Amino acid sequence: MKLGVNIDHIATLRNARGGFEPSLIDAASIILKEDIHALTMHLREDRRHIKDKDLYDIKELGAKINLEMAVDYDIQKIALDVLPYSICLVPERRLEITTEGGLDVCSQKEKIKEFILPLKEKNILISLFIDPDIRQIEAAKYVESDYIEMHTGSFSNAFENGEFEFQFQKLKEAAKYAQELKLKVNAGHGLNYENVYLMKEISGISELNIGHSIISHSIFVGISQAVKEMLELIN
Repeated sequence: MKLGVNIDHIATLRNARGGFEPSLIDAASIILKEDIHALTMHLREDRRHIKDKDLYDIKELGAKINLEMAVDYDIQKIALDVLPYSICLVPERRLEITTEGGLDVCSQKEKIKEFILPLKEKNILISLFIDPDIRQIEAAKYVESDYIEMHTGSFSNAFENGEFEFQFQKLKEAAKYAQELKLKVNAGHGLNYENVYLMKEISGISELNIGHSIISHSIFVGISQAVKEMLELIN
């Protein structure tokens, strides 16, 4: 499995005081020395952490950017200018602390299919952040997404009380079905150093996108060591 490191919460810490510390560029430069696949950045409509300039600055480092974004035409324009390696479409609500669930592709199939067309024409890989649900996977296939990213939040929450088998089985079945439809599979949300080992039991996952746990752990061991430890666990 490959690892995508989400650096949003480095920007969250920077924005708490304003100014430039901690430097997103410095953090990204350190992370890119490790054997990661991409840097994940969520450009939210309210710009609560990642700012437009951050995308351009990180792109100048030569990083593969996995851009998380809502189905929003203003942000689409930025994406078409920055040309990230990949885009993961996610749901977005202004009042949420973090992304609370998967994108409802079923209810907006035609809109999403039209929305991703100019992005795919620029050879940007498209992923949809969805719950491990058969209907949503079929909708992802319909809109011609390249990947799905399974929302592992319910699994991660259930892991805390030791009652995760049901949620884990859903992830396994969803990954298997998506691959039968020729969709590639990523996963993320709530994965940490305690539960991530189970992802190796799900056949065919291409990449895990993990941020909060790595950035939190880096407070104690440093960002380079935090990334190294996560890479050891998934490989």
